Amino acid sequence: MIGRFIGELKRRNVPRAAILYIGSVWALAQGIAQLGPELGAPESATRWFLIAAAIGFPLWLAFSWRYEFTSHGLKLEGEVDDNAPDARKVKRRTDLIIIGVLAIAVVLLLTDRLVERTSPAQAVQVAQVGNSIAVLPFENQSSDKDQQYFSDGLSEGFIIALARIDGLRVINRKSSFEFRDSKEDSRAIAAKLGVSHLLEGSVRRVGDTVRVSATLTKAADGSTLWAASFDRPYKDLFALQDQITAQVATALKSRLQPATAPKAQSDRPPSGNLDAYNAYLEARSATKLEAAVEAYDHAIELDPDYALAYAWKGRMLIDTLSAGGLSGEQAEQAFAQADASIEQAMRLAPNQPQTRIARGQLLMLRDFNWHDAEAELKRAVELDPDDGDALFQLGVARASQGDLAQAVELTRKALQLNPRSADWYRWLVAYLMPLGRLDEAEQAIGKAIELQPQGIYNHHLLAIAKVLRKDPAGARKAAEAEPAGPWRDFALAFAAQAGPDRTVADASLQAVEQYAEGWAFQMAQVYAVRGEPDAMFDWLQRALKARDPGMQSLLYDALLLRYRDDPRYAALAKQAGLPWPPVAAKPAAAVAPPPKP
Repeated sequence: MIGRFIGELKRRNVPRAAILYIGSVWALAQGIAQLGPELGAPESATRWFLIAAAIGFPLWLAFSWRYEFTSHGLKLEGEVDDNAPDARKVKRRTDLIIIGVLAIAVVLLLTDRLVERTSPAQAVQVAQVGNSIAVLPFENQSSDKDQQYFSDGLSEGFIIALARIDGLRVINRKSSFEFRDSKEDSRAIAAKLGVSHLLEGSVRRVGDTVRVSATLTKAADGSTLWAASFDRPYKDLFALQDQITAQVATALKSRLQPATAPKAQSDRPPSGNLDAYNAYLEARSATKLEAAVEAYDHAIELDPDYALAYAWKGRMLIDTLSAGGLSGEQAEQAFAQADASIEQAMRLAPNQPQTRIARGQLLMLRDFNWHDAEAELKRAVELDPDDGDALFQLGVARASQGDLAQAVELTRKALQLNPRSADWYRWLVAYLMPLGRLDEAEQAIGKAIELQPQGIYNHHLLAIAKVLRKDPAGARKAAEAEPAGPWRDFALAFAAQAGPDRTVADASLQAVEQYAEGWAFQMAQVYAVRGEPDAMFDWLQRALKARDPGMQSLLYDALLLRYRDDPRYAALAKQAGLPWPPVAAKPAAAVAPPPKP
């Protein structure tokens, strides 16, 4: 019985039709996957094509059972003479077509595997290039372990000096310092940082003497290009830094860095006061706000013209405010201190990138003056196009005004200089989601999780992505992986509002109401997913009044933008000083409205 059925399938050419269908679908899927991104097709195009093809497969088999193609056109199977010469020709032609289709599929598959293609999440993991270097944190060999800040400061000094060499890409401190005490070999570290060379060494400070040992390594084979040790009086520290920088530049055969006249480092006090420099290094390494302010103030006391100390003091205060570390009267006082410090930096060194970055941040977060903030950050990029921090902050300014495409581009460029920044990946995710590029967003979240497995906010963002995909179960699973705290509770609330159980949704809403003070923007997000725009706009008004940092993302928040056509949204944006309509804005991915109770 089975044998007879198989024989009938063969007689009706059903196996040929099945092979032809599968081969054609596979070849087309490979083509869509490779060419789709270049033609602007959505990331999900290949997946939906395969789903449609799977649905159509049984219909195709039924069609091939019932009909056959002949040299005279399509005919019912019963009308075809299998022994006729024309029928045999058609079968041979079909076999050749099948072979051709399968050959195309194999070629496309091999091309996909062998030709280097960079995914969106890997775009910032650039290949090692000849003119690139990372300075690893120099080992502190002083008997006093509290001198770690000094060796770190010296390492950062080399980063700053090398970054001033035209044509040399230097990795940001935040990324290279992740490999402190790493047991990985130079090739593995260089691959993760995307550089061709590594500078590493040790520092020993004893009294008035500094001993520095440094090694320049070629990452490809681990060979040493240059190595030297120096014993110098502490008072000659700046000259020693210049000498080492010049010798490294010579070893790298930099065409534009004369070994005899190295450029001055921008982190030094104008007076050359080593005690002011030492205080600045202490401030940069401080983990507590009070200690950092005290150290910056001491550096400024020793050299009142130390513009970089003023700028970094202002930035540190602003970063603390944006992270929610201060509120109320404390926040007002911190903003006032930041303003005074940045004003001094602008008076002393208006053409220093850090000065412009600090002023741009202040204008955005305190004044909601997006236009002037962007002008300051553009100036910072003009002053130093290879400053990853300046590129990143300019991306924030562009996103705040709705230009998400440029924000994505700027953030990716910044990540080339700081490829280990989980925080910058999180911002990239926030820009990608409202563009509907959820696959890229989830890949970027994955990179952030890889860099900071226990980091806060990673799974919070993943939960939002799942809500946008109308996957409340996936959103809840992501939210449960977020570390305990407000971000976890809000993520759980998003998942619950998007789900079918209104009892759970109501309970999760009550659970986050404890954060009403200081979390107005996140409360608005909960009500957006819940499908209650009146309450959402009420909370956004509270956020605006409180100068909530979340208002910075009003024009690109993927949860709120479902209500962008409500006249109240435009009115709110204008109140916040934001352009309306947003610059180069695109519709946000739709959030699934909650089921009616």
